[in-house]
Amino acid sequence: NMKWRKYTIHTTTASEDLVSMMLMELGVEGVQIEDNVPLSESDTKGMFIDILPELPPDDGSSRVSFYLHLKGDAGNADAGSVQVSQQAAGTGAGAVDSSYSIADRLWEEAEIAELINNIRAGLEDMRAYSDIGEGRIEEGTTEESDWRDNWKKFFKPIRTGSFLIKPSWEEVPEDAAEEVRTGKLKLIEIDPGTAFGTGSHETTKLCMAALEKYMRGGETVLDIGTGSGILGIAALKLGADMVAATELDEQCESSIRENLRLNGISEDKFSLFMGNIISDNMVRGQVFDETGGFGYNIIVANILAPVICALAEEDVIDGYLMEGDIFIASGIIDEKLPEVKKAFESNLAWKIEEINTLGEWCSVVAAKVMA
Repeated sequence: NMKWRKYTIHTTTASEDLVSMMLMELGVEGVQIEDNVPLSESDTKGMFIDILPELPPDDGSSRVSFYLHLKGDAGNADAGSVQVSQQAAGTGAGAVDSSYSIADRLWEEAEIAELINNIRAGLEDMRAYSDIGEGRIEEGTTEESDWRDNWKKFFKPIRTGSFLIKPSWEEVPEDAAEEVRTGKLKLIEIDPGTAFGTGSHETTKLCMAALEKYMRGGETVLDIGTGSGILGIAALKLGADMVAATELDEQCESSIRENLRLNGISEDKFSLFMGNIISDNMVRGQVFDETGGFGYNIIVANILAPVICALAEEDVIDGYLMEGDIFIASGIIDEKLPEVKKAFESNLAWKIEEINTLGEWCSVVAAKVMA
């Protein structure tokens, strides 16, 4: 296993950006910042992290760490190109072949010594105009996998309705094992890659609750903007006959296929269409043909309010449903709810059945009426 040297600068939240910029300028390729500042909503949106860690109170301290790959490492004959497999621990060798290469800079001891001297000098200069706190540099060694897989510790199993959703590398919690064994709790295993929704987010919970309420079994379900595939997988576990799913982000595809495999779902039950169902006529046709022209019983879309508004417009997806069929829409932040309601109300094909809220998120369930 490759050896990395880890350095941590003990500083303050006020100076963490300055310290990071200095490190970048000195040739450090990536930094990890740990502080106790709660993440804002916009932070979490960009990171797709659903489950946030419990933090101690913010005391203004910050730790800025970086990792240097040591030269002369055994087994590193390929001049610094590192194969990083995206395979989650415990999925068995070869389960995912989406490995990618990162070419790491290799550091000689002399270069490291010079770098650390430059960082010390830089920190001293910074003291003149910024509160950098301790400014102490701590050194340690680390295995490569430690920090490349660090984000995984924030994903824990969660219950929602009759489901237990867990990341593939976590065990079923003891207090849920019996219910999972008897089928009282339906298990969904998700390997979120490093990006895609895991189901704890309020919007996903709202969709899952609506699926549980409206599904009887035997339905055809369309999941628009499927992400990790979690809602389509939930629908199949609730007895759907088949799921069609659309997604714009090509990176989701391998993640979705892996999640189907983890849940023992055959790909003929879950058809994935890459593209935009609002504007791409080819995708529109494929999605329609998938049911043999009979349409869908349930459409679910956990996206964002502007996209929900576009989907609610006349002749976008209302033609995929028969009278009495259901469209479950979520991903709506509460202040956008009035415009989403307006979008549904201005299309005579919809009748809003219910609006649900969880935290600051809302879902709208609308039934198709014959216009």
